[in-house]
Amino acid sequence: MTAALDRRDFLKVTALAGGGLAIGSWWQPLDAAGAPIAEAFEPNAFIRITADSAITIVSKNPEIGQGIKTSLPMLVAEELDVAWSTVTVEQAMSDAARYGSQVAGGSTATPAHYDSMRQAGAVARQMLVAAAAATWGVPDAECTTSGGMVRHIGSKRAMRYGALAAKAATMPVPDPKTVRLKDPKDYTVIGTAVPGVDNPAIVRGKPLFGIDVTVPGMLHAVFQKCPVFGGTVVSANLDAVRALPGVKQAFVVTGGTNLAGLLSGVAILADSWWAANEARKQLNVTWAEGATASQGSTGFATQAATLAAGTAQRTLRQDGDATAALGNAVQTVEAAYSYPFLAHATLEPMNCTARYADGKLEIWAPSQNPQSGRQLVAQTLGVPAADITIHMTRCGGGFGRRLNNDYMVEAAAIAKQAGVPVKLLWSREDDIQHDFYRPAGFHFLKGGVDAAGKLVAWQNHFVSFGEGQGFAASANIGATEFPALFVPNFLLQSSVMPLGVPTGFLRAPGSNALAFVAQSFLDELAHAAKRDPLQFRLDLLGPRAPCKRTGAPFTTPAGCVGCLRRCASDRAGARAPCRPVTGSVSRSTSRTAATSPRWSKRA
Repeated sequence: MTAALDRRDFLKVTALAGGGLAIGSWWQPLDAAGAPIAEAFEPNAFIRITADSAITIVSKNPEIGQGIKTSLPMLVAEELDVAWSTVTVEQAMSDAARYGSQVAGGSTATPAHYDSMRQAGAVARQMLVAAAAATWGVPDAECTTSGGMVRHIGSKRAMRYGALAAKAATMPVPDPKTVRLKDPKDYTVIGTAVPGVDNPAIVRGKPLFGIDVTVPGMLHAVFQKCPVFGGTVVSANLDAVRALPGVKQAFVVTGGTNLAGLLSGVAILADSWWAANEARKQLNVTWAEGATASQGSTGFATQAATLAAGTAQRTLRQDGDATAALGNAVQTVEAAYSYPFLAHATLEPMNCTARYADGKLEIWAPSQNPQSGRQLVAQTLGVPAADITIHMTRCGGGFGRRLNNDYMVEAAAIAKQAGVPVKLLWSREDDIQHDFYRPAGFHFLKGGVDAAGKLVAWQNHFVSFGEGQGFAASANIGATEFPALFVPNFLLQSSVMPLGVPTGFLRAPGSNALAFVAQSFLDELAHAAKRDPLQFRLDLLGPRAPCKRTGAPFTTPAGCVGCLRRCASDRAGARAPCRPVTGSVSRSTSRTAATSPRWSKRA
């Protein structure tokens, strides 16, 4: 459906990933004196074209180094039919009503927004064509576009987009779902090698990241939290800290029990971060550490071994009869694997700048999920979400860490309590000690091969963290995790331990730990069977393999089988065959030291 609207009532329209529309009011830009400036054509939230043909495309999602600030605007530019060299890219504010979902995570930005970003460009292009056709008194179908111009082939007339901007703003807004999109063979932007739009600024050290933000009148803050997660402040030598050079304020922040939110701690504000951090070295805090003080890696390992020796709490998947198959196997291998908690250690430590005034908050944050941060701040501080403005800065790495916004609510709480703008910057020690860690895990495995050296049985008692039937964040294993669906007799069971440490996604969630376990144990089984590790895997995969997510079959030679063969040939050189394994098994230092493989061979 389309609607003819005048400029005053013209609506900005943009397609969202889910197929909906985001609508906002058209606005007339003014100069410093308040007079209207050159007409700006803004057909939707992503495009701005001024009378001088300056083209600005807004990048909606957080940029964490994955290049999305460049690639999403490229999609718009392609359908808008402009040369990439003429485009200026602008980072969006956090505004779900205007831009829809703004999240960096799961490598989903391109597939989720590929169509909608192209539609946004095509809507603008169609309105510009309509404006030119109306100006010339010709049918739209006789007009084409290229290089930021509308052309009428028959009369050889052409107009730049800027000259059409004012008239285009009066054209009916087409339904994004109905606009004609380019044939891929006609692409001039998509698929080309384009440098990152921020590269020149990064090379020159210009301010782009959260750590670069400065606000007039701001103080620099550090925030000391309990070394034990969930611990609270009992007392602190605040008077002594306030007397130290450069320190302006020092106070206790009362937090809650949500490990992903605002926790108790002591804030120190100074006229420089160095002064604040030096003052922290003189800070003495008495903590009520709480129950998590009794938890630790050694205790978890001991508890995991105890749980593994008993009956599993639940079964996640059972195919065939793994116990019987193991009993009938010609050879069995038994092993235990573990991996530790891992911190993200992003290049840019957590930071956030916040200003609270007149009941409203303004925030500058390098967040992967700023809308979630807005909700957290609103709920914690009692500030309406509509009164919280979030500027999305470039992130110096994320890897899943910045999906959590604890540092955002900390900065907001400190600024609100201090009554001045505050820039909170974590030290590297803060960053390592207060992460949302990739969870540790413990796998107790048994596998069996038949007389032909093929894998016939796989059993895994996975000990992780959680409560009852639930896993802690990112501490789970899927029922179809490889080699499920490939082994006829497969048993995956799990037991969980309580955890007082926050956990979360780490890049390649799950696979960064689980693939290590599965692939290493496959190597051990291949060695026990005296089989070539590559051929052992190829036999396991077979000519057709089920899709991990759906169970539907797919042909593997062009997929994982082909990948394995290519990797083996590249490593061996000139497609040389992989040699069978002989000699002793290589032990991974990441394995649990007390549980070396126990091999048994049936007579």
